[in-house]
Amino acid sequence: MAAPKRKIITFECTECHERNYSSEKNTASNAERIEIKKYCPRCKKRTVHKETK
Repeated sequence: MAAPKRKIITFECTECHERNYSSEKNTASNAERIEIKKYCPRCKKRTVHKETK
């Protein structure tokens, strides 16, 4: 059986290091880590969130 191509990832705030968001990613077409600007409820502003393991 083939390995699943979609993987669940979590996003971590770069300022306070809280893991706020989760999403799915297609690992076959996009292997590098994702960085997205999202709202952090702990910092109360929009910050860069990086993909974690």
